Amino acid sequence: MGRQIVHRLLISMPALLGVLFLCFVLLQVAPADPAMIIAGPDAKQETVDAIRKELGLDQPIFVQFAKYITRVAQGDLGRSIISNKRVIEELASTIGPTVELMLGAMLIAVPLGMTLGTMAAVRRGSFVDRLIMAFSVAGVSTPVFFVGLILIQYVGFKWALLPFTGRTGPVWDGGLPSLILPALTLGAVLIGPISRLTRTAVLEVLGADFVRTARAKGLRESVVIVHHALRNALIPVVTLIGLQAAFLLGGAVVTETMFSWPGVGRLAVGAIISSDFPTAQGAIMILAMAFLMINLIVDVLYVFLDPRVQRG
Repeated sequence: MGRQIVHRLLISMPALLGVLFLCFVLLQVAPADPAMIIAGPDAKQETVDAIRKELGLDQPIFVQFAKYITRVAQGDLGRSIISNKRVIEELASTIGPTVELMLGAMLIAVPLGMTLGTMAAVRRGSFVDRLIMAFSVAGVSTPVFFVGLILIQYVGFKWALLPFTGRTGPVWDGGLPSLILPALTLGAVLIGPISRLTRTAVLEVLGADFVRTARAKGLRESVVIVHHALRNALIPVVTLIGLQAAFLLGGAVVTETMFSWPGVGRLAVGAIISSDFPTAQGAIMILAMAFLMINLIVDVLYVFLDPRVQRG
């Protein structure tokens, strides 16, 4: 397993560098000029040129990117143009809320989606199956921002059941109420895909010989479904969960912006809007690393679910 993890990390490095270079180029060709922002709107052109030279913005993009990667390798992500704080400090205060939001969304989506999918497979063709599938299709078709707006309008504003602006603190320090609506918004769009694939995977396994053998032994139906059918149907489901967890990173940008959640996604949006390129590059790097880490975790889970993967 250790060799697989190392191999996965090695092949992930070119992908990470490619994402960072693409984002670096896109930020460099943006119409905003960081030197002009630092100098101010009334600064003379000589002052702006001096700042550009000091920042190295007058050099070719490849040279700038090489210097940036060298600084990143040394743990230096630069300083924010807007706040003048170290970017690594800005990111450190936002990673925790984003991880908290994603874990909350997954804790809502994964158990509920797998339960609904298993129920639909066990009761195939029934009214329950059709109702769950209709709910799943609606969930797949509904964008994140629409779910968030509905929850804010009714649960947060009209009924005043839960807070919908900002983060009151960590979950273990009274911050759970402020997490519920953002996590529910982010997790709601994942319930549909997970339930649909779980239903398909469980249906395929229910017709296998080992399931018929387990029933012939007189095992309870719940044991057959959970320990034999669902367990052997988890590999495609885990694949989807990994892909959807990576999709959460994009959805988190929208969700954090809507709910004023102080995470990496909201920091990235604010940095791009204000042309704070060092902060934007740091936030994008964190999101790209999270995407690669999620895929690595999925590969490791394959080994535990199916030892044949490790032997292969």
